[in-house]
Amino acid sequence: MKYYLIVGEASGDLHASNLMRALLQHDTTAEFRFYGGDKMLAVGGTQVRHYKDMAYMGFIPVLMHLRSILHNMKQCKADIVAWQPDVLILVDYPGFNLKIAKFVHSHTPIPIYYYIAPKIWAWKEYRIKSIRRDVDELFSILPFEVDFFEKKHHYPIHYVGNPCVDAIEKYKEVQGTKYKVQSSKHDVDATSEKSIAVLAGSRRQEIKDNLQTMLKAASRFEDYRLVIAAAPNIEREYYDKFIPAGTDVEIIYDKTYQVLSEATAALVTSGTATLETAIMRIPQVVCYYTPVAPLFRLLRRLLLKVKYISLVNLVVNREIVTELVGSDMNTERLSAELSTILPGGVKRQQMLADYEEMNQRLGPAGASERAAAEMVNLLKQKIKE
Repeated sequence: MKYYLIVGEASGDLHASNLMRALLQHDTTAEFRFYGGDKMLAVGGTQVRHYKDMAYMGFIPVLMHLRSILHNMKQCKADIVAWQPDVLILVDYPGFNLKIAKFVHSHTPIPIYYYIAPKIWAWKEYRIKSIRRDVDELFSILPFEVDFFEKKHHYPIHYVGNPCVDAIEKYKEVQGTKYKVQSSKHDVDATSEKSIAVLAGSRRQEIKDNLQTMLKAASRFEDYRLVIAAAPNIEREYYDKFIPAGTDVEIIYDKTYQVLSEATAALVTSGTATLETAIMRIPQVVCYYTPVAPLFRLLRRLLLKVKYISLVNLVVNREIVTELVGSDMNTERLSAELSTILPGGVKRQQMLADYEEMNQRLGPAGASERAAAEMVNLLKQKIKE
């Protein structure tokens, strides 16, 4: 069968590539065509456009690149119609993907599957109308989404587990005995080199707003190496702009899991990275600064429907990791919170213990395989009909 996939950022590229591998196990004749990244290309198929040409965030960047965005959307619609896939698989990236879904649903009989459900439980809940109208099957990777979609909106979904668990388990298997696990009972080896991982986001605006403060706070702990896990679509020169003068820091690409696994603690902006850090059992502080803090507080109170910004806290519905948001994300607060999760800190052991609860709720590895098996089964049933 023919599968058309659309992703818009690095995390989507990773999870879509794992899904593609799993689809090949259940459908050896699978053909892929996609808007995606290097990891998807490594699996095989035809890349129509790289996600890095589409990753715009914020009102101003979107406005500045509106012509390119509209061109990409027009090209994507035409390409789907021309190729006539057996299914369109959308991966997160709702601003773009829901518009594609609307077009494909209204102009073609192509079934539409959404893998990694749009986070409408956080904001833009009205998008449930578009999902109900245009999406045939929705595949969730967060356990609390089941109640949100099925109980609140009476829209049935498939919870398949979380693909971050898959990706990290695969990393552990490759690393073998070299992979170290931190837990509430066995803390970091005192003889190992100590480091603080810095994950400042995958978009330029996030890096601009957060990286400098993160490094200023972390550099106060002189016994620790500072290591930035760089986003693959952001060039080294851009990071250099926000590294304070005299700060000794390493920038490492394409090895986020290695950077995390070797870290004693981490500073992480909101997003999937907070979940990955918790799955790897690395204590963290979640930080997300915005230059318009008063406006952000107002918008958060009016628009956001959830108590937390980190997936870690959302999964367990209570605060496991500290979230420093808006004006709270400053050097003094961040430094103080970081001190509590380093060895000997008052929050470290409890956070490591709480991570176990979060991981239990996520469930075992195998999300990509379960999603692929369900997709192929649904498509085969449709063909029989």
